[in-house]
Amino acid sequence: MRLAVSKSGPLVGSLRPSSDKSLTHRAYIFAALARSPSVVMEPLRGEDCENTLRIFQQLGAATSPHPGEGVSISPPQSLRQQHDPLDCGNSGTTMRLLAGVIASEPRLRATLVGDESLSRRPMRRITDPLRLMGADIEGDTAPLRIEGKRLRGIDYRSPVASAQIKSCLLLAGLRAEGETWVTEPAQSRDHTERMLAALGIELLSRSDRAIGVRGGQSWDGFEFSVPSDISSAAYFLCAAAIVPGSKVVLRSVGTNPTRTGVLEALADAGALVEAAPGQEQMGEPVSHIAVVQVPGLQAFHVAGDLVPRLIDEIPVLAVLATQCEGTTTIRDAGELRVKESDRIETVASNLLAMGAQVETFADGLAVTGPTPLCGAVVDAQGDHRIGMAFAVAGLVAEGETQILNADSIR
Repeated sequence: MRLAVSKSGPLVGSLRPSSDKSLTHRAYIFAALARSPSVVMEPLRGEDCENTLRIFQQLGAATSPHPGEGVSISPPQSLRQQHDPLDCGNSGTTMRLLAGVIASEPRLRATLVGDESLSRRPMRRITDPLRLMGADIEGDTAPLRIEGKRLRGIDYRSPVASAQIKSCLLLAGLRAEGETWVTEPAQSRDHTERMLAALGIELLSRSDRAIGVRGGQSWDGFEFSVPSDISSAAYFLCAAAIVPGSKVVLRSVGTNPTRTGVLEALADAGALVEAAPGQEQMGEPVSHIAVVQVPGLQAFHVAGDLVPRLIDEIPVLAVLATQCEGTTTIRDAGELRVKESDRIETVASNLLAMGAQVETFADGLAVTGPTPLCGAVVDAQGDHRIGMAFAVAGLVAEGETQILNADSIR
């Protein structure tokens, strides 16, 4: 898909951004593993989450539409043996979390596959600790061939802060013998922990920031209304901050503290952003966020513990940086090199094509502004966050911006 974007006038109005992807994945997984039926309201209907739902249908879960934009999910008595591959598409969350589920289901055999992009992404970060728990897994990139076993709990120190690693091991630990602990170098998003707590699962914690679960716990079905996704809202937040005359209100946005780094970066840049509390959903805070464009944005800096709280928003924050006075630096973000694309190089090359001043590092980049951007042909490289970030860049660029390979935005 080739996406064409032209310079925009003021963005004025309100909208509810698309529902949260991370929470939709987890809601489908926990519903399919519950003791009784569940209802997930306003789930994200993007391809990644639909892959998770479809795989659990293959594994025996029954699903049906629920009035008011919802999905009813009835779990199987046990996950059904699958001879056909389970296709995760482009979704790393689906593959990594599902690996923990399947590895801990005795006698279940399954092969997890993905598209070309997902097949290049590193899976050893989950297969190594799962093997320490006793899992039988072939492959360290997709396809992953897994035979479920009775696992034993471990005390695992993750080399990177990753909610996918943590969630994979906690899901496996819920059906393992003993306790399973995960310690991270910095706190990653905690959606899994909040949802488990809301479902009545006992969570263990230690002073070294470790989180743990005891095996053998289960939960009843639930009803959950998915808030809108702050990562999707980020494109509208940044667009409203840089398109002159803009004033945008975003409704019902999930504002989990492990995800709100983008709001802090915008505030550091001097953007006018206000959040008003809304109704909490299963332990997840929800807010309505207003952004008003103001002139004179300043360079900001991203590093350290802030990085896991805005890792997915860095491409669009780099676009924002082109319109800020001074040099914005983003460091400690080497994880960007193993996403759907090498986001550091892809962001830099596309910004350079539009006339920006960019320097790259092994773990990040620096952007000097403000720079008038020019329309250009850029390549999303099949990465939805790159495609959306450069759609925002096109709104302030002179001339037309054409974004190649933007299909993954779907």
